[in-house]
Amino acid sequence: MKIMAEPSSSVSLRRILPVLTLTLLCLLCLTAQTAHAGVKAMLLINLNTGKTLYERNANLSIPPASLTKLMTMYLAMDAVSSRKLSLMGKVRVTREAARTGGSSMHLRTGERLPLSRLMLGMAVASGNDAAMTVAHAISGSTRNFVRLMNRKARNLGLRHTVFKNPSGLPAPGQKTTARDMAKLARAYLKAYPSVRTFHATRRLVHRGRAINNTNQLLGRVRGVDGLKTGFTVASGYNVIITAERNGVRLMAVVMGGSSRAARDNMARRLVEAGFAAPSSPARVKRLMAGRRR
Repeated sequence: MKIMAEPSSSVSLRRILPVLTLTLLCLLCLTAQTAHAGVKAMLLINLNTGKTLYERNANLSIPPASLTKLMTMYLAMDAVSSRKLSLMGKVRVTREAARTGGSSMHLRTGERLPLSRLMLGMAVASGNDAAMTVAHAISGSTRNFVRLMNRKARNLGLRHTVFKNPSGLPAPGQKTTARDMAKLARAYLKAYPSVRTFHATRRLVHRGRAINNTNQLLGRVRGVDGLKTGFTVASGYNVIITAERNGVRLMAVVMGGSSRAARDNMARRLVEAGFAAPSSPARVKRLMAGRRR
């Protein structure tokens, strides 16, 4: 029996096809990774409708870093609402607060400042000393205040969040998710819309020292008016951005950035995609993948 040889072109195609398929899959994976390069988790919400426009790893557990201060500020406003404190009332800086490390508004032990000034210190300078001062004014001690923080978290439905201190400084077991941070920020802004003034302030001057807002997208991306940044080695670079254009209001949460630039670039991309398609998650997804249609 004579066996006919298969045409060489068919043999070549059969050999090459698996290689081509694998290459295509690798390119698709690489495209997806590039689209989300440098960050671990993200979430984009249309605040007008409550619709989630985009998300990736929104339930991934990540330390909150200074995003924690949103809870501290929320509880401060609760204290003002209940008339326990006043925004114009002066608060004394404790020794423990003044000695708190990390980002600071450079408070001194015994110094007395209006609560509103300390709120600016948390929003603009991300002052750990300001956060500790406010916590002590409300609860008398860090431990008592942390109890309030976690009770509030449970009441807000932050199921994957545990706070260990008022500032967000590294602490074992302190954790959250992008979804929980979005819930916190939305509840905080809904309960106290006036706090947007603190977060939109670009510069704070305290005792002659000028401190720029840690949110560098203020004034650089049209419509951005808040909200809070955070960083520790364990968390990476985190940010919650709020922005408004033509009556459309958005919130973007980016967590676990490998650098400040990676975090800010991703937040900018989310916001631009959201404003381009404020009611279409499918289109936002295409835009985030680099496709226009």
